Amino acid sequence: MITRKVNNVQEALDGIQDGMTIMLGGFGLSGIPENSIAELVRKGTTNLTCISNNAGVDDFGLGLLLQKRQIKKMISSYVGENAEFERQMLSGELEVELTPQGTLAEKCRAAQAGIPAFFTPAGYGTEVAEGKEVREFNGKMHIMELAYQADFAIVKAWKGDEAGNLIFKGTARNFNAPMAGAGKITIAEVEELVPAGTLDPNQIHIPGIMVNRIFQGEKFEKRIEQRTVRQRS
Repeated sequence: MITRKVNNVQEALDGIQDGMTIMLGGFGLSGIPENSIAELVRKGTTNLTCISNNAGVDDFGLGLLLQKRQIKKMISSYVGENAEFERQMLSGELEVELTPQGTLAEKCRAAQAGIPAFFTPAGYGTEVAEGKEVREFNGKMHIMELAYQADFAIVKAWKGDEAGNLIFKGTARNFNAPMAGAGKITIAEVEELVPAGTLDPNQIHIPGIMVNRIFQGEKFEKRIEQRTVRQRS
């Protein structure tokens, strides 16, 4: 049985260097690879291009990398929860490529499937379409989008086995699923790592063939982005 288990986050992130392009799963703060982000901060890896739905919040998630000026370019679809992101973008310190959310997801999935490009109507007639090939299909205009090319994809799952099979929990499935296998090397951090053969095959969301390295994370905070509670009556 092939094992993809590594002992810790340090081994998992071995080979990530300055200037690389990295995909990071998660949506807001749901399902983000907390241990891997913290290790990137500790390593001081810089000039990164990060592909992620958003950039976390000021003091958590990718916001930690922004604080240390480790991100050169962000490719995202939503950036509204991070004041430091806004400041760096408006000052010109951070290069930003805003992408329609569905297009971002499909560019990840296309990379995962080995599809180099696809056509979508999303963004036609806007700045998103500038410089891109346009074709008409069934009377509707579409723009061509290229699949992402990332050096590493880092995803977070609820449970995984040593063969790399992954199960996500609830909405933490989000961008983690299409990003698994979409980078040259895929790293999965999981809350629970079990021996191969333990997981019910019918419950597996991502097969181990999509994962190169897997490790069990520690001390997940799982912060809530916007805590809203109703006052007691």
